[in-house]
Amino acid sequence: QVQLVESGGGLVRPGGSLTLSCAASGFTLDNYSLAWFRQAPGKEREGVSCSSSDGSTYYSDSVKGRFIISRDNAKNTVYLQMDSLKPEDTAVYYCVADSHSMGLGFWDESRWYDYWGQGTQVTVSS
Repeated sequence: QVQLVESGGGLVRPGGSLTLSCAASGFTLDNYSLAWFRQAPGKEREGVSCSSSDGSTYYSDSVKGRFIISRDNAKNTVYLQMDSLKPEDTAVYYCVADSHSMGLGFWDESRWYDYWGQGTQVTVSS
């Protein structure tokens, strides 16, 4: 059974940093695309970053230069390092996975991902 379990969320001040982790079970990361989505209250879910199974990485314009996605296949874990956090980064962050590679034109569309974690809350506030 495929499971994705996020951790590392919390409350942080503007300008601060957090690193989210997503532990996967029931499959190995090597052949999967992993991504992070987020959803703020009253807003649509949006793609934040993707580590495609073909080695490509993608970032939304809103986080480019501030967030870094990485994976440790040996630990079956994917990470999202978030720096220079802003109040507008406040959202529930979801770890997602799919067995297909992702591309520039569609990596941020949630419908392409089969597996979703439960989410972890990130709040950026002073």
